[in-house]
Amino acid sequence: MPAHDTPHHVVVMGVSGSGKTTTGQLLSEELGVPYADGDDLHPRANIDKMASGQALNDEDRWPWLELIGRWLSDHPEGGIIGCSALRRSYRDLIRTFVPGVRFVHVHGTREVLWERMSHREGHFMPPELLDSQFATLEELAPEEAGEVFDISLPPEEIVAEAATWLRS
Repeated sequence: MPAHDTPHHVVVMGVSGSGKTTTGQLLSEELGVPYADGDDLHPRANIDKMASGQALNDEDRWPWLELIGRWLSDHPEGGIIGCSALRRSYRDLIRTFVPGVRFVHVHGTREVLWERMSHREGHFMPPELLDSQFATLEELAPEEAGEVFDISLPPEEIVAEAATWLRS
């Protein structure tokens, strides 16, 4: 399908293991805009901290979230980035860079996410940090430009639903 005339600036958000990368990559193909994985923008200190089993705090996250916002604003033609964006204040910061950004929240149960995280290889985020992510997560508020998509669906269905919502 051709890209929509309106630039799409999208954050695929959710806790670790929710499928942000898969969803974001497929959605970028569907919408014809570039994709970036927000994990690639983390400073080494953040990755090392998470890999050691320590949750990030706001002080760790602010510079990273600014990089997320800058990446989106550097793509005026549109772009999709995977980023946990767990708190409203984090999403508000991203919106200062791209006010029209929309949030695709891929969400599932703790049990499903724990299972996914326990079987993925080569990722710095240990499953033991999942509970801290759920504790930090603030659901999208009704006035936020965002929708929640159930990760129990196949990725292609999530992307089809998200693309329909984004184009509406």
